[in-house]
Amino acid sequence: MAPLPRRFFSATLVVVFTLLVAKAQAAGQVLIAYGGFNETMAPMWVGVEKSLFKKYGVDARVLQTRSGQIMMATLATGNNRLSRELIVRKGIESIEDLRGKSFGVQSIGGGGWLSTMVSLDALGLDVDKYKLNMRVIGDTGTQTQALLTGNIDAAVLPYSYAEIAKRAGARSLADVGALKVVYQATVMCSLKDSSSVSLETNIALAKGLIESLIYILDPANRREVAAILKRNLRLAKDEDGEASARTAQLQMPNVEVGLNVDSWKTVRRLVTRINPKVQEVDLDQVIVSSVVQNLEASGFMAEMRKKIPR
Repeated sequence: MAPLPRRFFSATLVVVFTLLVAKAQAAGQVLIAYGGFNETMAPMWVGVEKSLFKKYGVDARVLQTRSGQIMMATLATGNNRLSRELIVRKGIESIEDLRGKSFGVQSIGGGGWLSTMVSLDALGLDVDKYKLNMRVIGDTGTQTQALLTGNIDAAVLPYSYAEIAKRAGARSLADVGALKVVYQATVMCSLKDSSSVSLETNIALAKGLIESLIYILDPANRREVAAILKRNLRLAKDEDGEASARTAQLQMPNVEVGLNVDSWKTVRRLVTRINPKVQEVDLDQVIVSSVVQNLEASGFMAEMRKKIPR
């Protein structure tokens, strides 16, 4: 079978990610759309509010979208840990009790769905065998509320929202973050042949994101990061903002932003369940390593690693 065109990836596999998409609007200005509404977006929010992208000549703006039907991967931020818990409503006591139950997700094929599928896969929970129902319910906050009101039976939630749910009487069946999961939660994307987003722009964005990660990891910035997350996630309590900041630190404990091929193979396998054509995607054709290679060769990464709080 002939290789699929490169653009095929943007219409299939990309829809499963919590994505960042960059499109130049004017000289030095970049609009970045994202589908996720949780701590994975912390580097973007921090980078914009603390002008860390402007430091590298890019005026970044962010726009939340309801889905991730956008462009191609060029850079991953995050690590191989899923800082989430499998949270269930009252009355569910064990994994076996999950048979035939409903899980809340934001969209089928979206980043939250993928995190849920990766988590269940790591726990050995076969969606078909257990007859699990993936129900489109809304963003993370909406899923948490639906869990507490009994509209769904379970959800795989970030630690911060998991704590909110547990305080209200829900229970945790598993700490996914303690499992050995190969996964990258957030990916920055653009068309390879885009005339509006150059390699230089992507490098500048990457530098801003890495600076944001260091800012998040610095204990001296804990309150400011918590305030930024509370504001952007529209959390009601300061303690929830602080919990979100801790979750962001757990999800992104370093500045290693290179794409992990094994994690993408896992994604391809899981997404094939809803679109068999994804199995035909040649990862070598869609994974771009030039951004990270440039940062390594220039010495930027070495310098940033020295700044990580010990």
